Amino acid sequence: MQLIWEEFLRIIKEEAGSQVVETWFKAVCFDDWNPATGQVILRVPNQFVSKWLQEHYIELIKLHLSRLLNASNLKILCICGDGKSLENRNIIPASVMPHLASDSSQQMALGKSAKQSSQIVPIDTKTKLAPAESKNKEKNTNVINEQYQFDNFIVGPNNSLAHAAAHALCENLGRVYNPLFIYGGTGLGKTHLLHAIGNEVLKRNPSLVVRYVTADSFINEFINCIRLDRMPQLRNKYQKLDLLMLDDIQFLSNKEQTQEAFFHIFNTLYEQQKQIVLSSDTFPKEINGLQSRLKSRLEWGLVADIQIPDLETKIAILNKKAELNNIALPVEVADFIASRVVSNIRELEGALIRVGAFASLTSQPISLTLAQKVLMNLNERKKEGILLDSVLKVVARHFSVSISEIKSKKRQKDVALVRQVVLYLMKKHTFCSLQVIGDFIGGRDHSTVIHAINKIEVMTSQNPVFSQKLRSIEQEILSS
Repeated sequence: MQLIWEEFLRIIKEEAGSQVVETWFKAVCFDDWNPATGQVILRVPNQFVSKWLQEHYIELIKLHLSRLLNASNLKILCICGDGKSLENRNIIPASVMPHLASDSSQQMALGKSAKQSSQIVPIDTKTKLAPAESKNKEKNTNVINEQYQFDNFIVGPNNSLAHAAAHALCENLGRVYNPLFIYGGTGLGKTHLLHAIGNEVLKRNPSLVVRYVTADSFINEFINCIRLDRMPQLRNKYQKLDLLMLDDIQFLSNKEQTQEAFFHIFNTLYEQQKQIVLSSDTFPKEINGLQSRLKSRLEWGLVADIQIPDLETKIAILNKKAELNNIALPVEVADFIASRVVSNIRELEGALIRVGAFASLTSQPISLTLAQKVLMNLNERKKEGILLDSVLKVVARHFSVSISEIKSKKRQKDVALVRQVVLYLMKKHTFCSLQVIGDFIGGRDHSTVIHAINKIEVMTSQNPVFSQKLRSIEQEILSS
């Protein structure tokens, strides 16, 4: 249940934002699901939260839990901490469940997270403090996920440089690879590496002052300090750090005052040889809305990318995740899941969780047939959101060839290759027929599209550099 709910929270965070998750969903527990009746029981801290969820998020809850549980027509029952259910047109009444949280849980103030209420079972692993950090709470008030370690980070050709650099800086903090800048697409392991660094550094020296913070949280913290006239306290807090890890720095784009504050914090830490680790979804120079002097500093140390994992690495990730969650994963199921999920480790793990949870909840062994049933719409949802025009624009930008040239009758070798890449990716990542694709690219017939597909497949198998570039293009297409 917890794994399903964690995956649900991740999806809600992406769709509705972290503030919604922190305020309304972190204090909710997924208590039970009955596959026979389709009834889902959610435990909430009080009737106010229950009513708010029903009025504002019930359809979102039903939509994503239906997908995660591979069930339709779910009936959502909210049980409050006082043992009462609150119903409206979306809530299906049921008998009250005994032995729920005590009445004192209703005293939880609005907006507090689950970790702040002793009556609420914590359901987000990110609210757990690493052992070393818990001994040093006053110095390390940020949250480091103790589940993200170097030991459970699967290394492959796609991430070996970033992993090696992250591990090396832990042994010589502030003196090698400073700053370390890790970039790559969504869900490829950047956050895992940042937390692994934090855990390893605190394991080696618990007295160090370490802080992991997302760019969003840093922005909110900066705004609050301006509002409360506490800027000196903010600077003092960050300038005393031994290790600063800032995740998703691209969100500082166009935040001029926040960038100014971070610029001075960066300079102070760097001059004191304190370690700085940053992550982004793109290369520093390509982050729009970031000051030139800040971009320059981001490249002072080592810039390492994380690419889409190959099939073997994805299978290794699945096996490791299955081992950690006590999921018996047959070889053919691991192969199937790895082949269905193209670009995102987070989605890869989510697919495994859905298969494992469905098997557990329905008392069935995990099999290829079951996995195919649970994940039958995975690729289709991806393809529905990708348009021919999107593929064309991304490929044209990567190869610095104009769209008009790609659609033209030019036969120059370089233009022809780009055109073949476009045709190959359009067929792979959209539902369009060969004829529709050919018509879109300057009126080519279906035989031309087939020839392009075959040629690119051969080049991908024979040329590792070309294959890696193609994966990078696919990553951008799938994340756009």
